[in-house]
Amino acid sequence: MQQSSQTPKTPSVAQLGQVLTGEVIGPEDSGYDEARAVFYGIDRKPAAIVRPTDADEVAYVVSIARDTGIELAVRSGGHSIAGHSVTDGGLVLDLSAMKEMRIDDEKRTVWAQTGLTAGELTGALGRHGLAVGFGDTGSVGIGGLTLGGGAGFLSRKFGLTIDSLLAAELVTADGKVTEVDSENHPDLFWAIRGGGGNFGVATRFLFRLQEVDEILGGMLILPATADNISSFVELAASAPEELTTIANVMKAPPMPFLPEDLVGRPVLFSILVYAGEVETGAEVVAPFRGLDTPIVDMVEPGIYAGIYEAGEEEQAPPFTFAVRNLFADDIDKSDGDAILEALETSTAPMAVTQIRVMGGAVARMPDDATAYGHRSRPIMINVASAYADPTERTTHEAWVDTLAKTLGRGGEEAYVNFLGDVAEARVRQAYPGGTWDRLREVKRRYDPGNLFRLNQNIPPAGA
Repeated sequence: MQQSSQTPKTPSVAQLGQVLTGEVIGPEDSGYDEARAVFYGIDRKPAAIVRPTDADEVAYVVSIARDTGIELAVRSGGHSIAGHSVTDGGLVLDLSAMKEMRIDDEKRTVWAQTGLTAGELTGALGRHGLAVGFGDTGSVGIGGLTLGGGAGFLSRKFGLTIDSLLAAELVTADGKVTEVDSENHPDLFWAIRGGGGNFGVATRFLFRLQEVDEILGGMLILPATADNISSFVELAASAPEELTTIANVMKAPPMPFLPEDLVGRPVLFSILVYAGEVETGAEVVAPFRGLDTPIVDMVEPGIYAGIYEAGEEEQAPPFTFAVRNLFADDIDKSDGDAILEALETSTAPMAVTQIRVMGGAVARMPDDATAYGHRSRPIMINVASAYADPTERTTHEAWVDTLAKTLGRGGEEAYVNFLGDVAEARVRQAYPGGTWDRLREVKRRYDPGNLFRLNQNIPPAGA
């Protein structure tokens, strides 16, 4: 690129289209509004959306953003709670056209481009009887999910998504395409396993695969009482590592399989996955079913990919969410009472407290092995409140804040993938001890100008 004493101008949509083989969409194009839309409905208008076809085209767009100073948003699946997948007036680097995968059955590995969603890759791997543990929603892109850590239905048995990551292809701020692993750029490889999108654009991942064929899993909905909530968590924590659970305490939404008279009443809406021998799984799940008379019991044998397939038709919620993420050591009956009391005071069209029992393989990895910072914490909680009217934001932020402080006993730790639009001090709470300083030093080496800043940002050391 020709150097100039003046700041280079960003190429027009037409100029980008002449250089790139991938699609380039501008404000005048008919598909612009659809292309800029993200899952949580955040309304921003980029100068252009670029859909590269390979890492070299990603590198070209990264170089343009670096040389011009235009804001760069990187999108894998578009599920960023904070809206980091889209920008006002900047460039959106949309990886959704990059869906190549190379499965090696003998080595039990897969090279997967980051335009793939968790559901797409899980479905393809399932045909080989193999899997990677991703999150809890099939339409989430594997890019952002993996870089932040990745907690989902296989976490207790196989660890976080990053615990299966063997290598990555990354485009760094200097426009270079670099392969990183435990021997090549090990500091950078450490940082991208939990440090989010701060260090470059991940274009491919190499994952270790696990044998996961038939599972016992599905939805179990119980009446929401304080006893049921605390007992559910206690059972989940003491269960074999083959069982991972995600429980949501919320008012029952209108759903085809729910009785009409139950809609609007508090329920314990859970999903259970037992990744092991089905008969043994039935014995493990039996105590959960025995907590109360189930309202809905869809826990049954099936293929692992079916857990995602059930939700693939879901539409993006027409709301903005106030969100608090935290960790806790336990959930007792008083916590159950607090959740239910808060639920009754909520004026939100949707309010939920999500409880994920961690432990197992997540906790066995040394704390400093990756940038994910809270391996020893046994319970992860998300408190969320939806609103459509921006003037109601303060009300819902206060609601989630109050409940989160009660459940967290004053602790302020966080998981970066579940943070909303927050200040640096809150991002820092995702990286305890020396992790924050180590990440800042890696950032200084690989992105000293903070090009990759539209994220839960880690500023370069010395900035």
